[in-house]
Amino acid sequence: MRDENVLFELTNSHLNIGLRGVPVGTCRTSFVTPTEGVHYCGYPISELSDFEPEDIVYLLMNKELPNPEQSASFRTDLSRRGKIPGDIESVLRSLPKTGHPMDWLSVGIHTLGMFETTNDWKEDALNLIARMPRLMGLIFRIRDGRESNIPEDDTSQSLVNRFINTIELDDVDRASMNRVISTYLVLHMDHGGGNLSTFTGKAVASGKATVYSSIAGAMNALSGPLHGRANQSCLEFVLKIGTSDKDEVEKFVRSELEAGRPIFGFGHAVLRVEDPRATVQFELGEKICPDDENFKIIRTLREVAPRVLGENPKISNPNANVDIASGALLFHVGLTDPTYYTTFFGWARVAGIGAQIVDERSVFRSGKGVPIYRPKYFPEEQSLRHIE
Repeated sequence: MRDENVLFELTNSHLNIGLRGVPVGTCRTSFVTPTEGVHYCGYPISELSDFEPEDIVYLLMNKELPNPEQSASFRTDLSRRGKIPGDIESVLRSLPKTGHPMDWLSVGIHTLGMFETTNDWKEDALNLIARMPRLMGLIFRIRDGRESNIPEDDTSQSLVNRFINTIELDDVDRASMNRVISTYLVLHMDHGGGNLSTFTGKAVASGKATVYSSIAGAMNALSGPLHGRANQSCLEFVLKIGTSDKDEVEKFVRSELEAGRPIFGFGHAVLRVEDPRATVQFELGEKICPDDENFKIIRTLREVAPRVLGENPKISNPNANVDIASGALLFHVGLTDPTYYTTFFGWARVAGIGAQIVDERSVFRSGKGVPIYRPKYFPEEQSLRHIE
């Protein structure tokens, strides 16, 4: 008779597959279902998309949405933490401008940790979250060569407005930029416990590395083209199409498939419907930029690509995912260099990964924390006979 305590039976078929589907722990911040997508602390993401980022950070950290008084108090607390305690600008100025923005982000986070680390998991996580808008804005300005006359950081402003104030772009609709970035952050803050960047961050923290070292490691994991850089690739894919004509878009999609190249912005490992995060972004695009050429292209892709991909019976989910619309919206509001897009993903994910690190280090196992990660590897010729 099967032991009711056995959740998973390990066999040889589970070796060398990147731990895909192999249970290793529990997650309090989020989970994903095939029909409703990601949930934050039990709330479907579709119910949270209009919230401000600060309130979702509170939710992930405290496992409940704040009431108005708690929200105001939390924003005041983030404002108190927001000022960067060292000269981050000099460090960023020393970096090669040819380096990818994600590498700059990783170096920047490491540097913040060298300026100040309290060694309290939650304190350091919240400090990093509060300082991310300024770090992000400085990366944009300095990497782009706009190093002079950088405005002071008014930490009393919202997280998103602090970033917008720092980058100080001309001829942009600040209200639309705020809405697009705020929505982007909320939609990307967390996505279960086992994606590569989140797992990497928690694994590094399990060795009692600092929050900053752990999050920097997570950003390095996120930077790869198979993970966070997909949103950059998706916008580049859209720009390559160049037309919203339905017949031309279908012709392009079929030619890419015939050439063995991916159709960016479609498919998901768990979902079997359109990603609700994509749906939210399409609805936002219809409000702020329905006639934008890139938005018209992704609107056509949304109709054409699932139909074409659905002709392949091996594709279980041909529908749009979170990456399909984000690049077009960021491009529309003035953030036109797609090499920066993964840094927005990283900025958002700092909150979710930080919250999960806090849980694994100071909450789980009655506060003792999860032990250091130490998966077992076998010699190549050895089987799992002894455990089968």
